[in-house]
Amino acid sequence: MARNIQSLERAAAMLRLLGGGERRLGLSDIASSLGLAKGTAHGILRTLQQEGFVEQDEASGRYQLGAELLRLGTTYLDVHELRARALVWTDDLARSSGESVHLGVLHQQGVLIVHHVFRPDDSRQVLEIGAMQPLHSTALGKVLSAYDPVAHSEALESRRTAFTDRTVHDPEAFEQVLDLTRARGWAADVEETWEGVASVAAPVHDRRRMPVGAVGVTGAVERLCPSGELRPELIAAVRDCARAVSRDLGAGRF
Repeated sequence: MARNIQSLERAAAMLRLLGGGERRLGLSDIASSLGLAKGTAHGILRTLQQEGFVEQDEASGRYQLGAELLRLGTTYLDVHELRARALVWTDDLARSSGESVHLGVLHQQGVLIVHHVFRPDDSRQVLEIGAMQPLHSTALGKVLSAYDPVAHSEALESRRTAFTDRTVHDPEAFEQVLDLTRARGWAADVEETWEGVASVAAPVHDRRRMPVGAVGVTGAVERLCPSGELRPELIAAVRDCARAVSRDLGAGRF
């Protein structure tokens, strides 16, 4: 009978520990919970971190699961309720808008892309599932920050980099953006994160009416804002998509 590889067993136990309790754990907590010496635990964590399966918070030094797990977990994503409920609606949104569609959730002071529908043309595109986007400058991130208290806190606590001269990074100005987002039910990013790129997003709620994600379209500024403002029909389509996914999650009518 083949013997199990002890280091792999320990790594698996470490991932289960990080995925089953508090969002972040320190080295001492992990070592004591698994009955490992700190040096052994640190070596395993360092390897997992290098591979992207574990991430370390720079401020606290604590560890949590990394986004690389989602890159590999396409089977998991297929059964993930949010993504499963959004598949048909996001496909429809991509077809009707002619633009790419992203579904994002809060993850480690950022937006983790859990579903991406390509723009329906023959252009070369890169699948962005597993990619991270900033909370403060993207439409998806602003929506999450406006509706999710945890995202709100993380957006304010994190460094709000000025990616372009349009990026809103001042705390008071950012709060005003979030107030506007809540008032109108959607958020925009017009060259705040990437030059020449615009996006619009709306929140997705679950059966408890809690925000669980955001859905939006992204494309070239000249297509999304041909007259200098976001196309009204595009905003309406994104909001309709978000409401449809929310209804499928049991949120009822908004």
